[in-house]
Amino acid sequence: MVGMLSRAIKKCEKNPVIAEVKVHSPKHGDLLRGRNEIDILRAYERAGAVGISYITESKNFKGSFEVFKKICSSTELPVLRKDFITSKEDVERTAQAGGSAVLLIARILRDDIPEFADFAAEHGLDALIEVHSEDELEFALEARRAMIGINNRDIAKLELDDGNVTVTEKIAPLIPDGFLKVSESGISSIDDLRKALQYTNAVLIGTAFMRAEDPEKIVRVFVEARI
Repeated sequence: MVGMLSRAIKKCEKNPVIAEVKVHSPKHGDLLRGRNEIDILRAYERAGAVGISYITESKNFKGSFEVFKKICSSTELPVLRKDFITSKEDVERTAQAGGSAVLLIARILRDDIPEFADFAAEHGLDALIEVHSEDELEFALEARRAMIGINNRDIAKLELDDGNVTVTEKIAPLIPDGFLKVSESGISSIDDLRKALQYTNAVLIGTAFMRAEDPEKIVRVFVEARI
């Protein structure tokens, strides 16, 4: 169904938090630490996450498409696939696996963004178009049916930079009404959450949740925090 993630965000009565099941960080290393991805998923569900994100890229983030499929079949929450998508076959595979949304990186797809966003919608997927700069935003705004994700970190540096919500504060006001906006990465405190949600409709958090000893507890704090 088209728009499962976007609809969930719009209907959310608490803080819309997309929680990421993240196996590995180029900066922090092993984030799973012997835990099971489905156990993390269940913790996120119990805590009230509005959606789930999973990185399938294997070289730098140690993701697995098979695990993505397992997550999709194990939850009723909308699931976002994050990867360096470069082909329409990647989009089709995401839909076939039961995903609800797919990440499209403006820096990679550039002028092809509108075509890929439409193709995703035709296959029942929300397109989350990721930008990190004003130049990249120009490509994203050409898409008619999409959400725009503002990555507070520079994906070209594989999260090794110290990006924070000031990137969201700079770019989000440039996005016209009508686009659903998501602040991604670099969000680790309630103050970060508050700043991000002043400008966007939802947040996507992975590392901070995965580094916590009790993922369910920290996600619930973010979901239920008074903003």
